[in-house]
Order: sequence, then C-alpha cells, then structure tokens
Amino acid sequence: MTKNLKVTVTVAAVAAAVLALVLLVSRPSTPAPESAEASAGSPVSSEVLVRENSHRLSTAADGRVTLVEFLDFECEACRAAFPLVEQLRDEYAGRVTFVTRYFPIPSHANAENAAVAVEAAARQGRFEEMYQRMFETQAQWGEQRESKVDVFRGFAADMGLDMAAYDRAVADPNTLERVLADKRDGEAAGVQGTPTFYLNGVQLRVRSGDDLRAAIDLALNR
Repeated sequence: MTKNLKVTVTVAAVAAAVLALVLLVSRPSTPAPESAEASAGSPVSSEVLVRENSHRLSTAADGRVTLVEFLDFECEACRAAFPLVEQLRDEYAGRVTFVTRYFPIPSHANAENAAVAVEAAARQGRFEEMYQRMFETQAQWGEQRESKVDVFRGFAADMGLDMAAYDRAVADPNTLERVLADKRDGEAAGVQGTPTFYLNGVQLRVRSGDDLRAAIDLALNR
C-alpha cells in the first residue's frame, strides 16, 4: 500500500468513526422497538427551528418532512456528517426540506468567522456554494487559533463574488447578528453540540446513517 493510499484510508476511517460517534451521542439507553427516531423531549416549535430567513438547501413542495441541522463549520463531526447530508439530499430530492442553521461553538476560534463569511456569501445568493467550500477545506483552516478571515475572503474571491459587497457584509454587524440569531434558536431548542438534527421538530437520536434514513422514511410514510 502506498503512503498516499494509507493516508487516504486513515482519513476515511477517522471520518467514519467521528460520524458514528456523533450519531451515537445522547441516544436513549433503550431504543424504541418500532421506530428509528427518538426525542430528547417534546417536539420543538417550527417557529424556533425554521425561520422565514433560514437557509434551505432543498425544499419539498408539500412541506411535510423537514430536516433541520444546527452546525459549526469548524466542527470535525459536522465535516464528517456533510457527505451524508449531501447524499440524503440527492436521495430525497423533492420529498424532504433540508434546513441549515448556524451554531458556532465558542471553543472553535474561527467558527463564527466562517459562519459570517458564509452569511456574507448568502447575501449574494451563494450560500450553498460557500457552505460546501467550508467543509471541503476545513482541514486547511480548522483547529487553528489565528484568524482565518483572509482565507475565507480568498474563497469569496475564488467564487467570483462582488468583493466590495462581500467586505461590506462581513463588516456589517447585522451579518453577525444573523448568525447569532440562529444560535439563540438552537439554544432555545436544546442544542448542546454539533451537529444536531431535528426531524419535523423532534431531535434525532440515531446510531448510523441508515437509522437516519429510516427516520426520514418513517416520517414520509406517516
């Protein structure tokens, strides 16, 4: 096995292990026998989980099933979950609404900066592209104490954004307030770490990606 292949296999294994850990966190000690979903309490109001200005990666016309993710762009577990979310979007296109909410963790030095950069891109209609760029490049800038705002600005330039407008958005206090508003909603909903998923208002406790699919299928078939 070549050195590069060994590195690739190791990274994939670590990502899989991190995702498995995320999906196991806070699961019920005794799973419900006929359901792949479990609740941390009463369902959370849709007015808290999905605001009018919440970012929707995909939208289902009937609006019956909504999956909300609170995430931190510097969170390794969120990075591990990212490919699964992208796959689920393809599998359930047109049937499930996928909503993304910001929840930067204070211990991550650039989580808030990253969220502000994504929100600044969103003002130019480029939320999804910057959201994806953050996770695709996380290994380059994550887990570092110095500010990476210049790195994020470079992403914006590479994407061809209007840089004067981007700089104004980053400097605008309302952009940060938009990020923090998401976080306040997450705290009100009971989010304690990232990623945290809610399916039709119920916080999910699942063991694997297959369990997440099963929970979505159950919601679709009700």
